[in-house]
Amino acid sequence: MTQSNVNVEPPEEVVAIRQELANALNTIDYTGRRVGHAKVGVYAFFDYDGEPIYVGQTKERLRVRIRRHLTNHRTDAVAMNVLDPFEVAEVEMWPLWDLEINPSQETLNSAEYTVYVAVLEKSTFNAVLNEVPVPPAPILDLPSSVRRRIVPSPIYERRMHPDIRVARRATTIAKLAQVISERQVSTGLRATLLTQARRLEHLAAQRVGELVGSE
Repeated sequence: MTQSNVNVEPPEEVVAIRQELANALNTIDYTGRRVGHAKVGVYAFFDYDGEPIYVGQTKERLRVRIRRHLTNHRTDAVAMNVLDPFEVAEVEMWPLWDLEINPSQETLNSAEYTVYVAVLEKSTFNAVLNEVPVPPAPILDLPSSVRRRIVPSPIYERRMHPDIRVARRATTIAKLAQVISERQVSTGLRATLLTQARRLEHLAAQRVGELVGSE
């Protein structure tokens, strides 16, 4: 095969999801600015059940940090198999424009903890996949967020199928367990493995219930 015949383009699904992610990051927020342009902010990822799975903060622009998580492996969460980008169906972002001139780390920590507490209250498992729990900090009144789905139809409908999600989640657990078995890791990473196992069991049980109910 000659070099000219090598297809260097990513799969169509990847291209489509990246475009939806770009659209989400370009959403105009309550200030009239593109949310992804915010230099300081907090974000949360949600799976296909609307279940929160990850919370983070950034001082390098929301668009840069979120794209790094979801489009390559240059974050610890992805590289360590804590976070599987395949499972991220929605992104919610809180731009903190007031912190751009004076990016107070204490205020940013409080904003992240505020989001963390809020998503845990909505979680079936009272847990997200963060390896390290977000440290307690004063709760803040946050600005309006932007939440968008980043997986277009019909890709969304295909990936929603529980058998696909069970298989993907089981693979992620196996990879994470291998990382744990080969390295000296934190207790937090083992807690993440437990959370992933609970999420897999819940999804598998739902699937069995659906099939039994249809017989």
